[in-house]
Amino acid sequence: MSDSQRSALVTGATSGIGRATAKKLISDGWTVFAAGRRQQQLETLATECEQLPGRLVLVATDVTDNASIDALFSTVEAAGGVDTILNIAGGALGAESIADANIDDWQWMIETNVLGSLRIIQKFLPMLRAHGEGTILNLTSTAGVVAYEGGGGYNAAKFGQHALTGALRLEEAEHNIRVVEVLPGLVKTEEFASKRMRGDESKAANVYAGVSKPLTADDVADVCSYAVNLPHHINLDEIVMRPVKQAAQHKLIRDEGTL
Repeated sequence: MSDSQRSALVTGATSGIGRATAKKLISDGWTVFAAGRRQQQLETLATECEQLPGRLVLVATDVTDNASIDALFSTVEAAGGVDTILNIAGGALGAESIADANIDDWQWMIETNVLGSLRIIQKFLPMLRAHGEGTILNLTSTAGVVAYEGGGGYNAAKFGQHALTGALRLEEAEHNIRVVEVLPGLVKTEEFASKRMRGDESKAANVYAGVSKPLTADDVADVCSYAVNLPHHINLDEIVMRPVKQAAQHKLIRDEGTL
């Protein structure tokens, strides 16, 4: 597979950062296998990408289900394989304290963020090793390196994914697999906060209230694309990105009168 025939699997491609990253790579001329749970959103993505130079293959996939991942692998393998995996599927659910946390929420976050990435990686590692210049990019979060009140479950999941990524980089260097981690801070997307707050749009809006320029899905997609488009010998191990207004996890500047 030459540089002009780069091919990637992008999970979480139905919305937010995953969707934006799939579109960005297709714009760059890649073949992209867009994996996500919602077929309708995948078909909408296909319509949006019709005039772009790359090639899009839609694969309805649930990263928490082994049979679904087996089917995904079969589709990718039959279509020529990939050299790059971008694990972007994930999310947060709930903002309760640990004392009041819902175990089912934690279970979902760990299944989706940590074990979902693990399942994809284990399934596709032999393909990436055989390619000779494979890349795995895991989208984690600044929540994976700094804990905060009300974030215990998401912290636990993203800390776990962060640790998985670090161990993978050490283990797979001998197979010439590049392992990249992108850790965004505050990103405003159409679904992340809404889902976390169980559809309470007022609470979701409060997450971003007064922050005039949070990161966007396109911002993160640009960084992910840049990292995997670099010559293979260059590894951006960990890329922490935040809006300027978020100087640290605990310091967010909210401007008065800004919605």
